[in-house]
Amino acid sequence: MFNLKRARWALFLVSTLLAGSAYAQTVKIAFIDPLSGLLGPVGQNQLRSWQYIADIANQKNWAGGPKFEIVGFDNKLSPQESLTILKQVEDQGIRYIVQGNGSSVALALADAVAKHNARNPGKEIVYLNYAAVDPDLTNSKCDYWHFRLDINSDMKMEALTTYLAKDKSVKNVYLLNQNYSFGQAVARAAKEYLARKRPDVKIVGEDLHPLAQVKDFAPYVSKIKAAGADTVITGNWGNDLALLIKAAKDAGLNDKFYTYYAATTGVPTAMGAAGENKVYYVGYWNVNNEKFVGADLAMGYLKKFDDDYYTMATYTGVAFLAKAFKETKSTDPVKVAKALEGMKVQSLNGEVEMRKSDHQAQQSVTIAKWVKINGKTVKYDQEKTGYGWETEVVIPAYVATQPTSCQMKRPG
Repeated sequence: MFNLKRARWALFLVSTLLAGSAYAQTVKIAFIDPLSGLLGPVGQNQLRSWQYIADIANQKNWAGGPKFEIVGFDNKLSPQESLTILKQVEDQGIRYIVQGNGSSVALALADAVAKHNARNPGKEIVYLNYAAVDPDLTNSKCDYWHFRLDINSDMKMEALTTYLAKDKSVKNVYLLNQNYSFGQAVARAAKEYLARKRPDVKIVGEDLHPLAQVKDFAPYVSKIKAAGADTVITGNWGNDLALLIKAAKDAGLNDKFYTYYAATTGVPTAMGAAGENKVYYVGYWNVNNEKFVGADLAMGYLKKFDDDYYTMATYTGVAFLAKAFKETKSTDPVKVAKALEGMKVQSLNGEVEMRKSDHQAQQSVTIAKWVKINGKTVKYDQEKTGYGWETEVVIPAYVATQPTSCQMKRPG
């Protein structure tokens, strides 16, 4: 009897130690985004951003045991390449993926992850979307295993057009966007929301151009000038926005630019002084905002990589995962996904909630304007230009929120 009790006790200790060691493991997260080509510089910056925040989380033990390791995969901005990488990720036993550049890629990945999880119980994958903002991803095509950390394009356009509507100098608007699901969603929302808020504003032109293929935007700028536009609304990002801004500067176009991604790699340099008081962006964070935190992180990133930290969703994503690991005492995607629903974390822009109904992060929305640094409202510049972003308005999360048509199907 004594030996039997001792054996059971030894078995209990071994199982406890094994469980503890499993929980304290390093969790690999696959980063699937472009690391080469015209949009490679943006992807490289964002991969470093994920790795930078993961290192901080590891040093400060955010997760209470588990460590993070971000592994980069170059999808060349291709949905098909991304699906090939997803298969490699599955084969390597990686259970978490992050992606953000390109809603066409996001839609393909979300569908593939859902099918994989349905067919492979016990090998589930959680997908954190940090920048692909097509509204369908948290509406008609929502999925339980997909969690969006960014605000979607309709939320951004709602905020942007509310701000723009107060500017009576805006009379003639030109819409220029990339020709895929996200760009199409931006154009649709701009027309719909402007018609509701400023019916006097005219849409004097609209173009959809190939994604990451246009090397000279001068012809588009000529069309904007010919149309008599005073304002351009664009969801362009990466090199497509940098080249557009450069072409506008070269042509002496004095229009205002309302953008989603003017704070991303290459665009600040392309704007320089020519963009002063003319270029705006709508997003979820601005380092030049005394109500927010994160300037120390941004300066640390600049010192380490000689580059700017702007993808705040990387902080939010690691914070969510760390809290889920800690609360569930597990890194099992099934338990973590359930814990993420409705979870709230403190990020660099205040409280962020992962809404349970559609897995759309609810958070404040910021609109900022490109101005010269002044040591007061703008202390930090971008890309060593001497110019940075001045916060115009911060819209609280409860104001920025929008309804969803998501009919979430949960496992079991």
